[in-house]
Amino acid sequence: MFSIRKIGAISRTYRNLNRYHRIVRILFKYGFSDVIEMLHIDQYLESGLKMINRKPREQIEKHSRPVRLRMALEELGPTFIKLGQVLSTRPDFIPPDYLVELAKLQDDVPPFTYEEVEDIFLDEMGKKPGDIFQEFENLPLAAASIGQVHWGVHKNGDEVVVKVQRPDIEKIIAVDLEILAHLANLMEMYLEEIQGHRPTSIVEEFARTISSEIDYTVEIAHIQRFCRQFEGKSEIHVPKVYRDLSCERILTMEYIQGIKASEIDLLKQEGSDLKLVAERGTNLIMEQIFVHGFFHADPHPGNIFILPDNVICFLDFGMMGRLSRQNREDFTDLMLYIVERNERRVTESVLKLTDHYGEVDRDALSRDLSEMLDRYLYLPLKQLEAGKILQELLELVSRHRIYFKPNLYLMMKALTTVEGVGQMLDPELELIKLAEPFMMRVKTDRIRMNRLAEEAGITSADYLGLIRDLPEELRSILSQLRQGRMKLEFEHRGLQTLRAVLDQVSNRIAFAIVLASLIIGSSLIVLSGIPPKWHDIPIIGLLGFLVAGVMGFWLLLSILRHGKM
Repeated sequence: MFSIRKIGAISRTYRNLNRYHRIVRILFKYGFSDVIEMLHIDQYLESGLKMINRKPREQIEKHSRPVRLRMALEELGPTFIKLGQVLSTRPDFIPPDYLVELAKLQDDVPPFTYEEVEDIFLDEMGKKPGDIFQEFENLPLAAASIGQVHWGVHKNGDEVVVKVQRPDIEKIIAVDLEILAHLANLMEMYLEEIQGHRPTSIVEEFARTISSEIDYTVEIAHIQRFCRQFEGKSEIHVPKVYRDLSCERILTMEYIQGIKASEIDLLKQEGSDLKLVAERGTNLIMEQIFVHGFFHADPHPGNIFILPDNVICFLDFGMMGRLSRQNREDFTDLMLYIVERNERRVTESVLKLTDHYGEVDRDALSRDLSEMLDRYLYLPLKQLEAGKILQELLELVSRHRIYFKPNLYLMMKALTTVEGVGQMLDPELELIKLAEPFMMRVKTDRIRMNRLAEEAGITSADYLGLIRDLPEELRSILSQLRQGRMKLEFEHRGLQTLRAVLDQVSNRIAFAIVLASLIIGSSLIVLSGIPPKWHDIPIIGLLGFLVAGVMGFWLLLSILRHGKM
């Protein structure tokens, strides 16, 4: 598991200067020099930036800025591709035109060699693939940024697919995350308009996400939990995992022969009932979200296969979402209040589901939510599109500097994606209508007698524990007061920018003092006539003046480049 701490200094990132320079070069290449300047990266990489061509190539300038960002992330490699895919679920942080482009990010990269695959098997299993499997295809079926997939045959005759992690991918990601943490820190220091989004928290959340993706044992646990959720259900098939042939860097699972949900013509040829498939797939996602609170976070058409008899099979369990029971209940309330057009309750529900750093203007928020609901007030239920409503809601709350919790973004993205896939299969699909029974189940579940008794028991136990511990806690507080050890701590926020400016000022003052000392020292040497001399002028004094001149011009250029005298 990667651990990303907020980097206040650049010392750790200096270990990765070559990679940092490459990142900056690619950003310049795709026309993002303004971002480099806003983040003041030149303070840390001054020497490297002078040698970089700051003008984007002519053929790249023809593309829009969102397209150039996608191209830059794809060139930067696996960490940045995955980051872009995560950010494509954050409409509060990324403008709509960028979201569309980031959703197109592809991690289709050249495969690594079969010799490297054998080395990984020897490290992890102690044997080569040919010694483990009855058959093992040398060429991969597909290659991505984190790993590649090979077809094989188990010793028992079962067809399998084997995911093998790319060599040294963990080291590459660790370096990139370190640099991303520093860049996020700079954003919070210099870009006031996005400070409320807390970029460092986004990087920390991303580090947790990508840690799960590169550890295949986590994906195995996901598949097994997913399988238990739908045990006994004939309308869904969960791929079998071969645990004895899987580890942290190798995952062996059942080979699925099905049709992608996006291949409409092929599904029709095979006699699939598209309406039934769309309804089943949507209901399965609803059950994952509202009943189990553990759901497939990326149900795009490539990850959904349709098997004979209209059976649904989900693939790629690297990214899964989780919702607590309280989250499910609060989100259910929000959606039901939106459908009922209950303005006051919608505002209360939004505030329950969001984090905010500062005071929220409830009246302004309520007014904007009312205006949003007015647009759907007279529409019949079948014309309400969940994806469109959620997208508009995300953009609205972002304007008020309040932000949904990360797991809720994944859930909203899953709902929006499955609605799109469902309507591709059946244009008349009504997601909100299909979701209603699940939401009503959540609503009625909270008033069941055994649920009320369970919560009453938990609350009573909490109060009893508090009463039991209260005397000891009071005794501890009084003891600290008597000994004078009671402390009040104050935390200052928003001083990062001021600290950076003070560092810059102190550095320039120290530079100027050294410069002045050099001039004075050189003058004394010239006046004293200390040999060796050149045209009766001491050479050491001349060299001192020369160095002082270079330093003076450097200081002047640095001041002029930043536009501040």
